[in-house]
Amino acid sequence: VILGHRHAAARWASVRMLAVRVPVAMAVDKPRAATAKPPRATSDAAQRASVAKDYADVANQAGGCCVSSTPNRSAIGYTEADRAVAGDADLGVGCGTPVRLAALKRGETVLDLGCGAGVDCFLAHEDVGREGFVVGVDMTPDMLAKARAGAEKRGLGSDVLEFRLGEIENLPAGDATMDVVVSNCVINLSPDKPRVLREAFRVLKPGGRLAVADVVQTKTLPEHLMTNEALSC
Repeated sequence: VILGHRHAAARWASVRMLAVRVPVAMAVDKPRAATAKPPRATSDAAQRASVAKDYADVANQAGGCCVSSTPNRSAIGYTEADRAVAGDADLGVGCGTPVRLAALKRGETVLDLGCGAGVDCFLAHEDVGREGFVVGVDMTPDMLAKARAGAEKRGLGSDVLEFRLGEIENLPAGDATMDVVVSNCVINLSPDKPRVLREAFRVLKPGGRLAVADVVQTKTLPEHLMTNEALSC
């Protein structure tokens, strides 16, 4: 587990980044049963709608994100070479480098939870090559349009990279089809995080890997920031 200070606004001073790679052979074979949902201040649908609007604004350059910014990408692990590959797909909304954490190999099949404009998908393709396959899933059509335009500009067809519309709680992928699942500061936005993890384990092959960069709370936040909307960027 790698912990580092999150580069964000002062109101997030009590939040840290979490990056973790998990071998999930046992979890794939025997996923844990669902647990009862904790009470929420807003409905799942309302939280998803709020997140979708925020990230549509980011995709259309009509809004920003509280997580990070493109000038500070090296602070969360992106190299100059990574930034050159990412280009305009890097919108400054991640909090780590799960593709590097995953240590991808040539020929592997990778799924990115909440791919946005495709930054980590393009980096994953560089690692797995044309022998491999990368799938990006996002629930925001504006982000997917940007990602698909980026793939076309890079000459990456559906034989090596595909962007799919869907929710990370209901992944549009078959059972045991992925070698690796990655996620960059997205699981924290879900109203049902245990279900996201169960879905990730479902699509992973036995012996697959889950690499996540996300945020965790280490201190008590002010009460006005404890609503789902405030916590979803």
